Amino acid sequence: MGDPIVERSVVLDALRRAADAATQFLAEIDSDRVRHPGADAAAARLTASFPEEGSGALAAIDELVALSDAALRSSGPRFFHWVIGGDTPAALAADWLTSAWDQNAAAYDSTPLGARCEEIALEWLKELFGLPASWGGVLTSGATMANFTGLAAARRWWAKRHGIDVDERGLASLPAVPVYSSGYIHPSATKALAMLGVGRETVRRFSRDDVGRLDQRAMETALRDLGGAPAIIVGNAGEVNAGDFDPIDALADLAERYDAWLHVDGAFGLFARATPRTAQLAKGVERAHSVIADGHKWLNVPYDSGFAFVRDAALLGGPFGIGAAYLPKPGEHPMFATLGPESSRRARGIAIWATLRAYGRKGYRAMVERHLDLAQHLARKVDEAPDLERLADVPLNIVCFRYRPKDVKAEELDALNLRLGAELLADGRVYVGTTRYRGVVAFRPAIVNWRTTESDVELIVDVVREIGARLGVMAAR
Repeated sequence: MGDPIVERSVVLDALRRAADAATQFLAEIDSDRVRHPGADAAAARLTASFPEEGSGALAAIDELVALSDAALRSSGPRFFHWVIGGDTPAALAADWLTSAWDQNAAAYDSTPLGARCEEIALEWLKELFGLPASWGGVLTSGATMANFTGLAAARRWWAKRHGIDVDERGLASLPAVPVYSSGYIHPSATKALAMLGVGRETVRRFSRDDVGRLDQRAMETALRDLGGAPAIIVGNAGEVNAGDFDPIDALADLAERYDAWLHVDGAFGLFARATPRTAQLAKGVERAHSVIADGHKWLNVPYDSGFAFVRDAALLGGPFGIGAAYLPKPGEHPMFATLGPESSRRARGIAIWATLRAYGRKGYRAMVERHLDLAQHLARKVDEAPDLERLADVPLNIVCFRYRPKDVKAEELDALNLRLGAELLADGRVYVGTTRYRGVVAFRPAIVNWRTTESDVELIVDVVREIGARLGVMAAR
């Protein structure tokens, strides 16, 4: 097979084969194992030697379809390992159109539809989260790049306080950037700081316990000791092990009192603002300087998707500005290539617009509230089980627990739960991996998928206890 131009006639056939396979995949996803037993073997059979002559589109698609056991059913209702949502019907269909249309959402000139979808989607998201309408925003590939975007604005603001245009002159003439947070700061935020040249180790974590809860008094002392110099505070809305929150409102008070930029990482916790039941958990977010979240988590749009909101969007022009004779200038519509790290950009706004248009504020509130109920239901099931131990409160959508049969010594529990975690992932009926919480190995299923029901979360308890009992019998032999 030579130049792809010879395959003009097979485009529709290739799409039909892909659509048929996707239809079958989705028809089974509610009851299918998250991980098929043959996943590793299927992945190993994928053609790995670069062919001199290709086999054509149909053969390539057929090979992928034949090896679909290697694809996790992570968009289904029983993937709880990381905080991963699914694809709502509207988002999935719109994302297929996005791929077919293949728009570059750099500017309005390159895609009127993509640009308008992004503009409108950002406005609707601000309404959903109760953020000021005057803020600017941009869609990104996920929370890491959203953190990068918000913290790039923070870095520019901080350097301007020192009289330096950091995006033109760099950091060389500046002191170390003081970055303060609780023990809840996520690795995606510290990764963003590393990419910005600020550094991971510059972050000072103020924790009052082994969970990571904020020591507000110690942070205030450190801010006061700066003697009026500016600083950056990273607040965390939704900690990944138990779903806990920093006191954002109190952090906003500190930021105002001590000339600090408050950046809030709300990768999934920002969605607490979608319902009055949990909105108080993220009280004060509207007082921050930058706020971010993921789209492929609780918004349930396809990978990859995130968003960053900044109180003063003009600060984004420094790190992300780009210009050339052939490029358009921002005018009536934002030029999103100058507001975020990507210049050529997938038109993520199409799927986000579609899902928000399809389900509206009430639909997302209903979904979030259903997931809150499911988390409480799972917590009750854990509490009722004689061989399970819940390790934390459940303020949002994560239930942190471990397997703890009565006949196992305390010093053996970590090893047992690690073995159980590995067996659970290999089993594939539900997908829940391990973490460490308060120094012990634990499970932390996160409920964010629109498909998930009561029976799905009950299966977590059933399968954990089943495999745990089997491991106990094997150990006793």
